[in-house]
Amino acid sequence: MDSPDLAIRLRRAAFNRAIADADLAAIGQFLTNDVVLVAGTDSALLTGRKAQLLAWKREFASANRTVYARLPHRIEFSAVAPIAMEHGEWQGVTLSGTNLASGTYAAKWRKAGGEWMLEAEIFLTLA
Repeated sequence: MDSPDLAIRLRRAAFNRAIADADLAAIGQFLTNDVVLVAGTDSALLTGRKAQLLAWKREFASANRTVYARLPHRIEFSAVAPIAMEHGEWQGVTLSGTNLASGTYAAKWRKAGGEWMLEAEIFLTLA
């Protein structure tokens, strides 16, 4: 794939699909081993792929679980390393269609082994 911007946007779309489909195996393919996630409301810190997959597993077990989607607005690329920062909006909607929460986020990506992988995500809950 020639465009790094398109590559990350396609990976983000696939990550969103994996969340919607409750596909833990697919989610794991986007995360580095030491990925970090800072939650939007309580700033809970999830460190590592295993911790994040465990959190998703608990989320997916709920009968009316929340489906989270990240919607990228812009992606900045480093001129000194194979890294990028994605900026956008996120939303959480329950399976029954209730808008639960939304806000903004930033995600750091690193190209490793020919693929863009998530290293970190930080969320801010606004609504």
